[in-house]
Amino acid sequence: MMREMRVLSPTAILGYGFPISSFEAGLEKEPDVIAVDGGSIDPGPYYLGSGKSFTDRIAVKRDLESILKAGVERNIPVIVGTAGGSGATPHLNWCVEIVREIVEEANLTCKLAVIPAQVDKEFLKAQIAEDNVKVLEPGISLSVEEIQKSTHIVGQIGVEPIIKALEEEAQVIIAGRAYDPTVFAALPIKEGFDKGLALHMGKILECASIAAIPGSGSDCMIAYLREDHFLLEPLNPTRKCTTTSVAAHTLYEKSNPYILPGPGGYLDLHETKFEQYSETTVKVSGSKYIKEHPYTIKLEGAKPIGYRTVSIAGARDPIFIKEIDQIVEGVRERVADNFRTIESNYELFFTIYGKNGVMGELEPEKMNPTEIGIIIEAVADREDLANTICSFARSTMLHFGYPGRVSTAGNLAFPYSPSDLEAGVVYQFNVHHLLEVDDPYHLFPIKVEMIGGRTND
Repeated sequence: MMREMRVLSPTAILGYGFPISSFEAGLEKEPDVIAVDGGSIDPGPYYLGSGKSFTDRIAVKRDLESILKAGVERNIPVIVGTAGGSGATPHLNWCVEIVREIVEEANLTCKLAVIPAQVDKEFLKAQIAEDNVKVLEPGISLSVEEIQKSTHIVGQIGVEPIIKALEEEAQVIIAGRAYDPTVFAALPIKEGFDKGLALHMGKILECASIAAIPGSGSDCMIAYLREDHFLLEPLNPTRKCTTTSVAAHTLYEKSNPYILPGPGGYLDLHETKFEQYSETTVKVSGSKYIKEHPYTIKLEGAKPIGYRTVSIAGARDPIFIKEIDQIVEGVRERVADNFRTIESNYELFFTIYGKNGVMGELEPEKMNPTEIGIIIEAVADREDLANTICSFARSTMLHFGYPGRVSTAGNLAFPYSPSDLEAGVVYQFNVHHLLEVDDPYHLFPIKVEMIGGRTND
């Protein structure tokens, strides 16, 4: 009989939600593990730097409540990676707190494993001294100063610590920042399935039904991993997987279509085949895992660089729109002249939506829009200065004179009052490097404990 392992992915990210009907359809398939990605660095450096989740607590609890109840009651392992959105210590603690809350409220009992991913700064400084921290192109070398400026630095957990937690018979595993495919691949690899196929399967499952047509990150997907291939099947009858949709998602966020790097090695997809297995299911085979030495772990870190204030406005006057580039430069000059004596640093940005707000100078289409949206953004090393620069730029553009101007009442329409919005601290990614290690477990100590406890009626 052909060996098979079934892996259920409820949603692309905890908090994105999923139809209960799809989840129940997945449970009817009798999965061997329920795994889910808890986050991403896609929303930018703010969340890693600030220690806050970009997903809402109520939404995350809703998802976890269904997942934990199903997993614990059916004795199916539940594995969560990149807990809390970014996987640093505050994110991990936030997610674990929700798990404990659910377990208590639902009167469950389970063995919980927690795997932190935050990297100690002093340890990392020592690794720089030993030349164990390498540049990820096109970056620059990591310095002790940048480490010190970072609020949180995490390392991407590979499959090894998660496998170790499974070997300790953990029923629920909550991991900090993890390489996305690992939470889906760990149990299959532990059970002897091909590592290349398992990780490629995880690469697609991490985004749940985004790899289906129509795609959605808020719906469930199940995979059937076998000896020499895996199958992908969406659990909502309105969706289907096609060879194109699955192959396209394999390329998702990758600069090389054949090489997908991760902790300790990379996926080689030169011989990968995508075949239509049924109307809704795709078969994938031929993916290989290539082990590398030394074992490397990707590091991610963020630092605060100042404060941001923004003002949002719109304009529809065709003469104003025609002159917008000159108006922006004129406003810049007025701001620079007015604050030339200030000692603090600031930056002023204008984003013109409808013209080139997405692509900027790379925009290939030279458009003549009917209306434009304008975001004025000031970033400064002091919050009061960011407020001042944004306010002055906004008022200057509001009343700026330009050739052909007829109305003098004001150039801009503001959708909000107040027109200037404080966005708080601005963070920047400053650690994006590889750490060479001898031991894939050392950075990720595992804490296992029994939580909950059924009461006697």
